[in-house]
Amino acid sequence: MNIEDEIFKKSKIDYDKLLNYGFILDKNIYKYNKFILNNTFMISILINKDDKVRVKVYDLIMNDEYTSFRIKDNNSSFANNIKNEIIILLNDIKNNCFINREFVNDQTNRIVSLIKDKYKDLPEFLWSSAPNYAVFRNKTNNKWYSIIMDINKSKLDNKSNIEVEIINIKLDPSKIEKLLKENGYYKAYHMNKKYWISIVLDNSIHDNIIMNLISESYNLSLKK
Repeated sequence: MNIEDEIFKKSKIDYDKLLNYGFILDKNIYKYNKFILNNTFMISILINKDDKVRVKVYDLIMNDEYTSFRIKDNNSSFANNIKNEIIILLNDIKNNCFINREFVNDQTNRIVSLIKDKYKDLPEFLWSSAPNYAVFRNKTNNKWYSIIMDINKSKLDNKSNIEVEIINIKLDPSKIEKLLKENGYYKAYHMNKKYWISIVLDNSIHDNIIMNLISESYNLSLKK
């Protein structure tokens, strides 16, 4: 994951604040430049309408783009100084122009908001070793009825090698058997596969369908 994606992965842009910060809108791209190292280098921040943040660095003496800061495990102190300047700037932009979110994907945040509205339950982050795993539990008996995790999708289908957010939902075994024959449903990751099922929160399954399944899981959690 590059520097930009890592810093902004749980953030959403407030475009009005970009302009207040000093960004200039040019052909649907927000641009911000900062000169560093006695004006010998320039950091250029570019943000498009898809919320994608890109960083470019220019060596103004050589009149060329500087990319060494992106080399992993680079031992050059100069490259690391440039990288630190970029990180400081990106974090300042994040703090002033972005809204923090609990999760990375839009659908994950929507589902969490719907759960909060319907059941008044908040996500519980229980594990320091897995800080992005969140449990929702029934307040009447503390039983779990859904769990959100961030994992590599290869753990579900052995096909894709991308990071995704999933939700595990508890259902009747006969319902799970039927759903697994449809696209978008997977054998539960890290849970009892007889009673739990995994859904990738990438908009492949509609919010309403997921919430209906969560309702079934919540009702199951009420049973002794």
